[in-house]
Order: sequence, then C-alpha cells, then structure tokens
Amino acid sequence: MSFVGNCGTFTRGYKAMIMDVEFLYHLLYLLIFFFGLFVHEFFYSLLLFDLVYREETLLNVIKSVTRNGRSIILTAVLALILVYLFSIVGYLFFKDDFILEVDKLPNETLLPDRTEPGETMTGEFFYSDVCKAGSSENCSSIIPSDQMITEEMKEENKEHTCETLLMCIVTVLSHGLRSGGGVGDVLRKPSKEEPLFAARVIYDLLFFFMVIIIVLNLIFGVIIDTFADLRSEKQKKEEILKTTCFICGLERDKFDNKTVTFEEHIKEEHNMWHYLCFIVLVKVKDSTEYTGPESYVAEMIKERNLDWFPRMRAMSLVSSDSEGEQNELRNLQEKLESTMKLVSNLSGQLSELKDQV
Repeated sequence: MSFVGNCGTFTRGYKAMIMDVEFLYHLLYLLIFFFGLFVHEFFYSLLLFDLVYREETLLNVIKSVTRNGRSIILTAVLALILVYLFSIVGYLFFKDDFILEVDKLPNETLLPDRTEPGETMTGEFFYSDVCKAGSSENCSSIIPSDQMITEEMKEENKEHTCETLLMCIVTVLSHGLRSGGGVGDVLRKPSKEEPLFAARVIYDLLFFFMVIIIVLNLIFGVIIDTFADLRSEKQKKEEILKTTCFICGLERDKFDNKTVTFEEHIKEEHNMWHYLCFIVLVKVKDSTEYTGPESYVAEMIKERNLDWFPRMRAMSLVSSDSEGEQNELRNLQEKLESTMKLVSNLSGQLSELKDQV
C-alpha cells in the first residue's frame, strides 16, 4: 500500500495503472503470498525471486537472455531443424544403433512365486543353484541363479529408441544436445568391419560440429555478449554519475583550477535534491501564492519542458570567467598607460633635441 500511494497509483487512471510494470509486479507478489498462505507452502519459495528484481546485477542476467530473445529463438529454431534432419537420417540408416540403457522401476515379481506347488518345482529347476545329488550334471558348470538374473536384467534394461520417427527425434533431441560429444556418445559403438562404419563416423562428426560446436555456441555467445554489453552500460552510467553533474551536465574537468571544486558544485550549487524539493514545493503550493520564478517553473513542469534547468552552465564558472576578463582588461589598461608615459617622454626629448639643433 505504501508503494501504491507513493508512486501515485491512486491519482492515475485505470489504464496507466494496469500498464504499469511495477504495479503488476507487486500485485503478482501479493497473489503469490496468498497462494502460499491458503493453497500450499511451495509458493513461498517463489518469493525469493524478489532478490533478482532488487539486485541490478542479477536482473542483467535475466536481461541477457530476454534482450536478444529474437536472435536466441531463431538460433534455437535452426537447432531444431538440424535435429530433425539428423533424426530422419538416423531413422533411415542407423535405426539399429539407437540402443540405450534404461533404468526400469523395480518389479517385485521378477522371481516366480513359490507358494503354489506346481511352480515350486519349476522355480527350483530354473533358479536353484543347489547341486542335486542324483543328477548327472557337473556341479562346477552350473551358472548361479543371481548371475543369470543379472544378465537377463541387463539385456532387459536396453531398449530400441528409434522404432518410430518420433522416438528418433526425442532421442536425438534429449540425449544428443545434453551429451558433450553429441548423439554419438549414447548410440551403439559400431565395429570397423560393418559396412556403414564410415557413414556412422560422418554422422557423429557432423552432428558434433554443426549442432554442439556451432549452433549451441552461437546461443551461448549471444547471451554472453549481451551480458557484457549490459555490464559495460552499467559501468558507464556509474562513471557518468561520478564525473558529471546531474543538473547541468558539466564534467569534472571543467572545474579544474577554478574557485569552486566539482564536489562543492554538486553539493551546494547544483544539488539535485534541492531541485527536487523545489519541484515538490511548486506542486503543493497554491498557485495564487506563486512568485515570478515559481510561476515560470510551474508552467514548464506542466508542459514537461526542461529549459529552466541550467544546461552546460553554472554561476560559479560565469563569475570566474568574468573576473578573469576583468583582470585581463586591467592589465591591458596598465600596459597602455605605461606606453603612453614612454611616448610622452620620448616626445619631450625629441623637442629638446630640436631646440638644441
């Protein structure tokens, strides 16, 4: 409520209030709070994003993605087109190579139920690793049941993920983009004696260079360059605020060797808070009690005109410049008087020489 009152939301129209980004942000912040209070405690964690809004450096991280969003989206579309083309090639020529190991959910019925009498004998025959006394088999050659189950489970955990074109696209998109070496890292390793070994090598290399190296690095490069531009803009703004007067726009070097320093100028002569207080005074003061300058400034503020600000000039610099000109004129006048005295002396000496001749 303090934000709404201080920002003048009550005095503005409904359209200006709805289009105000800060008002919408605070309204969303309030809704998230009520969701956390009445729906679920998870919504309280979303309030931590307020730190991103308040910190300019973190906000620049978000802007680095959204500022050049069109370029990033178009590059991502190019990546999807390439993934689609590689998926078609994989579906047509390398369908058998798309064998991935999956982790299935644990099944409690892997072993047969031994409660029934008919299945007890079968279970003992297949899964028991106990050597029967009357059997003619060599007990040393019997494979333990645990090892047989492990090998069967390993084979069962491998699936063909390119039986349809849609599954090929999902596999190449999911595993190919997330793997450092491309889709070749997750596919079956072919033998050099296979007829399509060279084609498979070219397929893996093309995906690695075109998608992983070129396209993804283009997206990362756009994000990094945008963040660097935002950081340089922030540094430039901070430098301007430190070395330039906010009111008149004069730089620090203009006050070198002057009677007033730059710090004294921005604190006393052109203090921006003094100007702000004067603007507030003009707005809250009765118009019938305006003085001449106040009436002029009130009219300028109403027209959103900033001509009443002293742009690129200051009283201290004008007075120092006028004093310098007066000193130069005074020096020239003294030199002129001394020259006149010399001329009068020379004329007197010439007249005496003329009389003697």
